[in-house]
Amino acid sequence: MESKRKAPVVGAGGGDPAPRKRPKGGDWEDDGPSLFEEELALLDEVEAEMALEMKESQPAPDAVPLGRLISSVGNPKWQRPPPPAIDPAQDALCFQQLELDYYVGVPVPGMPGATEGPVPVLRMFGVTAAGNSVCCHIHGFAPYFYVPAPAGFQPQHLSDFQRELNGAVLRDLRSNREGLSRAVLAVEMCSKESMYGYHGQRRLPFLKVTLALPRLVAPAKRLLEQGLRCEGLGVLGYPAYEANIDFEIRFMVDRDVVGCNWIELPPSKYRLRPEQPTGESPKEPPKASLCQLEADVGWADFISHPPEGDWQGIAPLRVLSFDIECAGRKGIFPEPDKDPVIQVANMVLRQGERDPFIRNVFTLHSCAPIVGSQVLCYSQEAELLKAWAEFVRIVDPDIVTGYNIQNFDLPYLLQRSQALKVSTFPFLGRILGRKSVIRDSSFQSKQMGRRENKVINTEGRTQFDLLQVLLREYKLRSYTLNAVSFHFLQEQKEDVQHSIITDLQNGSEQTRRRLAVYCLKDAYLPLRLLEKLMCVINYMEMARVTGVPLGYLLSRGQQVKVVSQLLRQAMKQDLVMPVVKSEGGEDYAGATVIEPQKGYYDVPIATLDFSSLYPSIMMAHNLCYTTLLQQGAPERYGLSPEEFIRTPTGDLFVKASVRKGLLPEILENLLAARKRAKAELQRETDPFTRQVLDGRQLALKVSANSVYGFTGAQVGKLPCLEISQVSWAPSPSPTCAWGGFPGGAGTAGLSVPNPAPGASLVLPQSTPSPGRIGAARPSSASALGFPNARLLVTARLAALPTPTSHLWG
Repeated sequence: MESKRKAPVVGAGGGDPAPRKRPKGGDWEDDGPSLFEEELALLDEVEAEMALEMKESQPAPDAVPLGRLISSVGNPKWQRPPPPAIDPAQDALCFQQLELDYYVGVPVPGMPGATEGPVPVLRMFGVTAAGNSVCCHIHGFAPYFYVPAPAGFQPQHLSDFQRELNGAVLRDLRSNREGLSRAVLAVEMCSKESMYGYHGQRRLPFLKVTLALPRLVAPAKRLLEQGLRCEGLGVLGYPAYEANIDFEIRFMVDRDVVGCNWIELPPSKYRLRPEQPTGESPKEPPKASLCQLEADVGWADFISHPPEGDWQGIAPLRVLSFDIECAGRKGIFPEPDKDPVIQVANMVLRQGERDPFIRNVFTLHSCAPIVGSQVLCYSQEAELLKAWAEFVRIVDPDIVTGYNIQNFDLPYLLQRSQALKVSTFPFLGRILGRKSVIRDSSFQSKQMGRRENKVINTEGRTQFDLLQVLLREYKLRSYTLNAVSFHFLQEQKEDVQHSIITDLQNGSEQTRRRLAVYCLKDAYLPLRLLEKLMCVINYMEMARVTGVPLGYLLSRGQQVKVVSQLLRQAMKQDLVMPVVKSEGGEDYAGATVIEPQKGYYDVPIATLDFSSLYPSIMMAHNLCYTTLLQQGAPERYGLSPEEFIRTPTGDLFVKASVRKGLLPEILENLLAARKRAKAELQRETDPFTRQVLDGRQLALKVSANSVYGFTGAQVGKLPCLEISQVSWAPSPSPTCAWGGFPGGAGTAGLSVPNPAPGASLVLPQSTPSPGRIGAARPSSASALGFPNARLLVTARLAALPTPTSHLWG
């Protein structure tokens, strides 16, 4: 394939490709094909050769059942490969889970959990190694949280406590349309320790409160905090622990499931749902999704494989990129109740392959053929929209992408189909009978500020809007698709101005062909950008490292990722996380940032940088919630001055010899895993596996650095100013050490000039300097950059402060 790709046209003087210009209103027939059209034709030629080889070596696949929402099978090329015959009694079912959610359903006979009333059912969507789509219903897991048992609480108080709380929750319900009779399923005594503060490693009695539905956790927590009467104890208030954890995260932590890992359903532990109910059991659940394989399993009966070794691969996920064009009125932005959708272009790619195997465009009215792309023409707009929705259901993509599809393309299609009364259109997810609807959402973070977005449910399909990814990950001067494509790919869109789109549509087959090529390119560029920036792989590895669903990384902030890791580590030590009210409070000053000594330097400059500065400080000094000493704690627990450190802010933390902190353990594991991933990356030769490993080591680095920010978020899940302010507390003076000055290349960097020939701090004679830095500040390892013989300093960077005389205890 690569040998057939033509080199880009370059200008007379070489350098960047010279884009061909077309007259805005010129005659399309008189112009030659664009580079993109040539590439489409080349893809068609190569595919024809591959199809001939496949036809000679393999039998034709059988048709796949497509569900009730699909009226025609369409092009066989659109369909997934047929699923194999599986015997649940003898065969395991393995798939890579991509999406995780839950719904409230009815108990399934033979499955664990409550036998009456509504129950929460978790649902995993994924893909097998052969490319078959899977929907797995997980039964028997219920939400829960903890409260400390009051003094004098005995096992005989459990039934009365449960009865009183159950009655209080039921009375508090605004409506009980589900007919709940048991809101509180169980109350158990257990031994736990609060992770906030050092408590001498003493476990105390706690009550584990298990509820029927996730939505009952909040009222139960509120009622307990306000006070609950218990016979023999009176009315007492109960502070809640882990009552603010998402139900999906709670399940993933308890079952050691991480984002995008492989799930195995062992033989005889699951049941497959048939295409049609067999009638053998009157309560047999029917198939509820468009997935090829649909199974039911108990929450403790599946195997969650860590994403390592043989289980670190990625299934052949289907990625759909699409773009729409609308015929707007002159000078007016398209409105879905008035302006028609005239074209929808689609590119479908299997993850791990370079080129899309499906390339088509749905057009309103006739359109001249395009080599390398299927052109589907419709005389009525309603028929076009109906056919495109069926195309989505047949192709069954795992990931849906495009450019600004979240806030324009998808909302516009849904609103337009509603205006035209296309009743079958809004079923774009994988759940039968579940409509995709639009709702407004706002997101706010320090990184991105406040953003208003549209949210559209497409259950089982991950929406991966490239614009939202770029807004999160990159700071660019312009975020138009044209500017972004030129910045990263040195490519641009086809030369069609928005002002002539309606004229092209109202013209001839050839002008509509010009518009179709433009639309196809706009669907193709997001796929190229996803590949270039390794977005899908990097996000999947981040989901694996942090243990959250893939969709959380695009819709949620940084905190949920740290909470997931914190809960996993805490669970191993019987620690529980308190619920802290989100309220702004005292803030802290960050790093000292001073103006650089600007100028041109003609002496060699060694650039020093700290390796993992914040994580190193937290690990070196054992800074953690679990090691924080409250006022009077050293005397209470009989700690000698040698067993704890006093920070420059006056806060006390026990040393690792007394208790190893949770956060340092998490950081050590992350950095050790990154070191292993980088070592494996050096040995690996397969290009795709190298991408996966590179994405993993980057995710591990970002995760380690985000732990520090989690402790400093005053409106977060578990803020701790005592930890966050320590990292830069010993920097009252902006002066730099050893003649260094702020001219380095990073926020934790330092540049050291060579004052005389042979000076020990300049490479290649600069190897002693990390030891000198480490001796003065043992918390941070340093990395040396190469010396710059000439350096022009213009940026404002953070400097290394002069170490103070103390060594933190």
